[in-house]
Amino acid sequence: MSANEISLRPAQEIDAWVLSAIHIAAIKALPATFYTEKELLAWRNYRDKPDGSNILKSMKVETFWVASKGDFVIGFASFIVDELIGLYVHPKYQGKGIGRALVQHFCDEATNQGIDKVITTASLYAEGFYLRLGFTVIQKAPHYLRNGVVVPVTKMSKTLGTSN
Repeated sequence: MSANEISLRPAQEIDAWVLSAIHIAAIKALPATFYTEKELLAWRNYRDKPDGSNILKSMKVETFWVASKGDFVIGFASFIVDELIGLYVHPKYQGKGIGRALVQHFCDEATNQGIDKVITTASLYAEGFYLRLGFTVIQKAPHYLRNGVVVPVTKMSKTLGTSN
């Protein structure tokens, strides 16, 4: 499968539980190299089963786009204007250009709104991914998860109109 076999569309409320499942699966697939098991558990809100309620709340303020193959949602991105908030691809589909396509869509949306620079907060796992897409490091910083657990992250930015 390649990125041209997927389609992107705006997320709908009915997608919330699938997005939660992708979020959980993506975090569960991470090795405990940059974060402890406790931090990874907190990052997925101590959930093993999907619960779309937090995503439904986020949908009120964030723009969500999903990547799908046929009828199956396999990844998503969420953003507010110039900030990429979340990017998750189901582990089975990682490394196939889906995350890149979602980030490019976010950048295109920002460009269409006249924005020339975007930002994101990258997990330590994702820092290299964003560097390959033309993002640069602003600074290492603490990130406060909804449940109060603090994890180290990398604040990053990208000037639009540059190659990726």
